Amino acid sequence: MPRPPLPPFDADSAAHKVRAAEDAWNGRDPQTVALAYTPDSSWRNRSEEFSGREQIVAFLTRKWNRELDYRLIKELWAADGDRIAVRFAYEYRDDGGSWFRAYGNENWEFAPDGLMRRRIASINDRPIKGSERLMHWPAGPRPDDHPGLTELGL
Repeated sequence: MPRPPLPPFDADSAAHKVRAAEDAWNGRDPQTVALAYTPDSSWRNRSEEFSGREQIVAFLTRKWNRELDYRLIKELWAADGDRIAVRFAYEYRDDGGSWFRAYGNENWEFAPDGLMRRRIASINDRPIKGSERLMHWPAGPRPDDHPGLTELGL
């Protein structure tokens, strides 16, 4: 089933795609998130490489079991044809109560039906104090009135 917006992307359709991805990831449901990817989607995430929805679900399940109180903000960096570049930051705590902010970039490539067929992510984590957190909203999608990365100075 097609997943609009479909490539080729312009700035508006790419920004819409980025926000839809952010909202889905903030929902932290691996099964739902995996449906945005082709059945054979290829991923590189930090040092891990894998492909397929089953592997995506397993990866996201592990991720969100470790990264508690996860809050993510994505921002469009560039778009051309069937590709989108994104920068992002997210905050989480570990099970010991230590907080972190992760910064990264993603390169996305889409199939004609709007499903992502390739995701390449480079990510760095930085410990932060709880008082340094910038992403404050209830679990789920970021509210429309919450600042984005640029507004937060990230």
